[in-house]
Amino acid sequence: MQEQLAAAPPATSGQERAGHEYLAFTLGAEEYGIDILKVQEIRGYEAVTRIANAPAFIKGVINLRGIIIPVVDMRIKFNLGTPVYDQFTVVIILNIGGRIAGMVVDSVSDVTTLTPEQVKPAPQMGTAFSTEFLIGLGTVEARMLILVDIDKLMSSEEMALSEPHA
Repeated sequence: MQEQLAAAPPATSGQERAGHEYLAFTLGAEEYGIDILKVQEIRGYEAVTRIANAPAFIKGVINLRGIIIPVVDMRIKFNLGTPVYDQFTVVIILNIGGRIAGMVVDSVSDVTTLTPEQVKPAPQMGTAFSTEFLIGLGTVEARMLILVDIDKLMSSEEMALSEPHA
């Protein structure tokens, strides 16, 4: 058995370089992914300061090292049930087009590299996310990630948390 392991060819790093990295996170029972390059940091959930007349999905703002940033609760935004804030709840700090925003999710699992062959187009059906905000579905063995175009989502008219892209 030892000899067979030693004789196995090493994994090709060229294939990994051809892939794209996504931060995997959960909302309810589903697992989502966003471009890791948009993620500035991941923080534990902390109380936010509410803003009067803000939509329900905008939890409020936090002070991040002197910068006041809006925080969006994605479970509320996409009607995925009542959010529960526990030790796994995190805020993903995003840097989108030079604007900083926080996104509350149930938990973060890992960073996954997907090759173009592992990303399939999102089917047209009634989902919590409009398919215009989806890159596609990423598959890794039995696992499926719903890949979110966080740029489009955060710059949508409803969210207005970053500048729209041309």
